[in-house]
Amino acid sequence: MEILFAFILMLLVALIAGVLLSLFSHFFAVKENPLKAQIRECLPGINCGACGYKGCDDYADALANGGVSPSLCIPGAQNVADEIGNILGIEAEPFKDVVAFVACNGNCEATTKKAKYEGVNTCKAASMIYGGNNSCHFGCLGLGDCAFACPSNAICVVDGIAHVNTALCLGCGVCANVCPKHIIKMLPQETATVVMCSNKQKGADARKACKNACIGCKKCEKTCNNGAITVKDNLAVIDYNKCTNCGACVKECPTGCLKSIFFANIPSNIEFKELLT
Repeated sequence: MEILFAFILMLLVALIAGVLLSLFSHFFAVKENPLKAQIRECLPGINCGACGYKGCDDYADALANGGVSPSLCIPGAQNVADEIGNILGIEAEPFKDVVAFVACNGNCEATTKKAKYEGVNTCKAASMIYGGNNSCHFGCLGLGDCAFACPSNAICVVDGIAHVNTALCLGCGVCANVCPKHIIKMLPQETATVVMCSNKQKGADARKACKNACIGCKKCEKTCNNGAITVKDNLAVIDYNKCTNCGACVKECPTGCLKSIFFANIPSNIEFKELLT
């Protein structure tokens, strides 16, 4: 009888608790904006944070509550912006595609190792020990933090430097966020001239650390008729709002750190969601 009584008592407690939970969930439930679910379906779901929010859920919630641009999802680009605009009944702003670029040309031939690194095999860990083991402490460490973080497998490490396959790059900026050297830049898709260096040392020291380094000679600055390139902190910097892609600066660069480049587009017949599978 005692066992039966205890069983019945536990059953009653469970029943009462279940009823109370049901009542609480009904009367105290937070109603979700139905637009959020529709918007969330449009977003890629890689939670890169390029939009300025913690992830796709937070961005979808902000959009559903109004006052936020539908054109902030970089991986989704114009297609996603237009889909969200249709849901919200607003016109999406024109979207400019961007791709990741590694501003370093300090390959194994151009730089040397100042020490043998034995530790956690990540750029973040290596950079904590005197800035890494490369002779140029501004350059790519080549341990592939960016490659591991890339959601579309667009990055690989070759000859000691990370390289981006722009035909696969989503433009999410995840790689730029994880790079401890901050040498990965998000550049406009139509970019045709780049500075493949991040060294801010004076000319002689920069060249000693890397044969391909910018030496801050200002030949490029003097050559450009549009004022699109200037030398700041011993490093050439391009203003892409002024650059006409004439290539004059590339011809004048004595170390070859200025390069003409072509960023390939993602093939038009491939959706960005397919690249994530």
